[in-house]
Amino acid sequence: MTEPASFVPLRKRSRPFAKRLYPGTSQPPNSEIFAAFDMTPFAKVKVVILGQDPYHGPGQAHGLSFSVRPHIAPPPSLANIYREMASDLGLARPTHGNLEAWARQGVLLLNTSLTVEDGKPGSHSGKGWERFTDSAIAALNGALDNLVFILWGRKAQQKGAKIDRQRHLVIESAHPSPLAAHNGFWNSRPFSRTNDYLCAHAIPPIDWTL
Repeated sequence: MTEPASFVPLRKRSRPFAKRLYPGTSQPPNSEIFAAFDMTPFAKVKVVILGQDPYHGPGQAHGLSFSVRPHIAPPPSLANIYREMASDLGLARPTHGNLEAWARQGVLLLNTSLTVEDGKPGSHSGKGWERFTDSAIAALNGALDNLVFILWGRKAQQKGAKIDRQRHLVIESAHPSPLAAHNGFWNSRPFSRTNDYLCAHAIPPIDWTL
């Protein structure tokens, strides 16, 4: 299965929109804004992990939510994700923050906003990206079966109303940021719950090892 016909032109229209959104420097580079969809083709999606907006520091964001470029240490939220993964699955915590290995297996690492102004977190929130990501989630929800949507934090959970919970699994908890993780992220076991669901539906599980 390829992307739904209605979604393809939406991606094309969004590329010039991204260039007009802010005349200064933003993250990630224009060539990587849609990296999540390029690395995890629509038909191969098994899991969606929804973030908020890209890392706003130069050289970090590369189009995948929570992920940073190779050889960069995990930022605080990702370090907490690794801590929960170690507790959940018994895996060693990676020393790098690159999640491309997950993306290649069908984990769509999607941010609610796909760009951010340098040094200004949340600066492109509410400027149109939400319509794009809403459409992406609606397309996935309607065209595929037995997906796992992992929604960390309030902003991600607002997207949950668009997901058919009879058709897919939705895993919700607090955001993994140091300020919020104690509100329900710890011991939420998203990784094992994801694989249990996939296996129950005869879908190969994710190898979370990095």
